[in-house]
Amino acid sequence: MTLPKIELGRRLFYDQRLSVTGGFSCASCHEQARAFTDGRAVGIGATGEAHPRNSMSLANVAYGSVLTWANPNELTLEHQALTPMFGETPVELGLAGKEAQVFATLSADTTYARLLPAAFPGESTVTLATITRALAAFQRTLISGRSPYDRYRYGDAPNAISASAKRGEALFFSEAQECFHCHGTFNLTGATTWVGKQFVEQEFHNTGLYNLGGTGDYPSPNFGLKIFTGLAADMGRFKAPTLRNIAVTAPYMHDGSIATLDEVLDHYAAGGRTIASGPNAGVGSANPFKSDFLQGFVLTTQDRADLLAFLQSLTDSTFLTDTALANPWPPGSPGNPGGTP
Repeated sequence: MTLPKIELGRRLFYDQRLSVTGGFSCASCHEQARAFTDGRAVGIGATGEAHPRNSMSLANVAYGSVLTWANPNELTLEHQALTPMFGETPVELGLAGKEAQVFATLSADTTYARLLPAAFPGESTVTLATITRALAAFQRTLISGRSPYDRYRYGDAPNAISASAKRGEALFFSEAQECFHCHGTFNLTGATTWVGKQFVEQEFHNTGLYNLGGTGDYPSPNFGLKIFTGLAADMGRFKAPTLRNIAVTAPYMHDGSIATLDEVLDHYAAGGRTIASGPNAGVGSANPFKSDFLQGFVLTTQDRADLLAFLQSLTDSTFLTDTALANPWPPGSPGNPGGTP
């Protein structure tokens, strides 16, 4: 990683020309103010096609041992970028078959003509390799670690969070609630790796969100890890996303089907969600493939308030407003014709 490579990647991340319509970018589904999510239940691509899953936060994605909701084969950011760029079911950026045109357009831009050789000496034109490598370099700078909780737990500010949030932390890391089993490590997700870690863990969990007809099934096409392994026991197993900045990344779950943190607590306290009627009806707590960590628990009014206070203390306002991570393209410029902030 170098500063020129990071800056090139930031330009590409926000560049609306990196789409079939010329009015859509990576940032369209990953907004900085929302911790690089989009506020929708599921992502919407450049052509308006709905994605089956929620746009996951990119906060601290550099440390992810799992980069998507359920694909165990996406091991690098460079490779993962190919899916939104060229995927056709659904279309996200929609670049399949448009590569030569897009690369030529970007290569002719004076900003890229300046940044490209500084980032990749000897390169004079934008290529797929330079795009994916630069995008990955920028994404690795999306570091969130300056929340009130970080200042309290890892810094020198014992009063950075409230007494209620401190009680919530104790509940979160207790064996009664068991939240930490899936949302552990410094990144508050088990799907985390770092330099020097002895082995890489890929964690996927079934949280009893669905149990269609009592069979354990989840609504199509969101079958989780089972799509890749073919194993019945992997039905509904998804990555536990980071809880950093969780207060600004609603709605929740892989399909955005839970609207608020209060409802998330209801789901886990019940040991799984019950849907009384309709095509997704079922008792999630009885899902035969559900994680053993989801046994349910009782929350008093004070417990609930404390857990919410803890979760809200994970918001890193500096990360959400850091100009080094923001859109560098002025409104109306070639990379930002739509005037997106």
